[in-house]
Amino acid sequence: MEILESIVAVCIDIAWRLIAALIVLVIGRFLIKFVLKKIKNGKKIQELDPTVRTFLNNFLKFGLYALLAVSIVGILGVPMASVITLFASAGAAVALAVKGSFSNLVGGIMLLIFKPISVGEFVEISGKSGTVEEVGIFYTQLKTGDNLTVSIPNAIMTDSVITNYSRKDLRRLDLALGVAYGSDSEKVKTVIQGVLNAHEKALKDPAPFIRMTAMNDSSLEFTVRVWCAKDDYGTLKSDVLEALDKAFAAEGIEVPFPQLDVFVKNNK
Repeated sequence: MEILESIVAVCIDIAWRLIAALIVLVIGRFLIKFVLKKIKNGKKIQELDPTVRTFLNNFLKFGLYALLAVSIVGILGVPMASVITLFASAGAAVALAVKGSFSNLVGGIMLLIFKPISVGEFVEISGKSGTVEEVGIFYTQLKTGDNLTVSIPNAIMTDSVITNYSRKDLRRLDLALGVAYGSDSEKVKTVIQGVLNAHEKALKDPAPFIRMTAMNDSSLEFTVRVWCAKDDYGTLKSDVLEALDKAFAAEGIEVPFPQLDVFVKNNK
């Protein structure tokens, strides 16, 4: 009889602990969401850089949920000393398992400190280009031009070359144009200059650079360098190429294409 009473008592105790843990889980999740929302909308947080704001929000969310998990473990009656001992004994395995995550966390902190990128900037990283949407604890998310989301581990970010297209106000458009041998070089430069002068997005200061820079196998190469606002780069490039195609055709300037002359030797 005493054994039965002991079993019932244990079951009741476990049931109460499960109920308490469930209540703490529900209330804890509600409080975490409430706290995160308050902090996210706070004036002090809004004054921070968007990159820092996103990172801190993710870090705080991770910490609060970890604290909630520890609290639930304690309510369930699992001795914390046993939990610590378990983690200590499995330390090597855990270290290997989270090695990548720890590297990503450190990478996120490095990004936060040195700020090579910020939310809203257009960048290229490891061959992937897009607008930075979020710098998280472990991953940085880019939104590509075709509306895809690319997640790049922060550890890779710190070991890669990052090209930031948004950090400077001006960008330089470089074009290599080939024209046929025999073309009047001064006329070619005049036509190119006229196209650039006619485009409102092509800056006049700094002055455009237009010079013949190479004599290729089948063409004379002219290098064109013109400055524009960073947001006008794509539009300017397309407009200038289209206008040059029409202007060259109108002025009789030939744009050659690669060709191969074959001579057949007759030994008869």
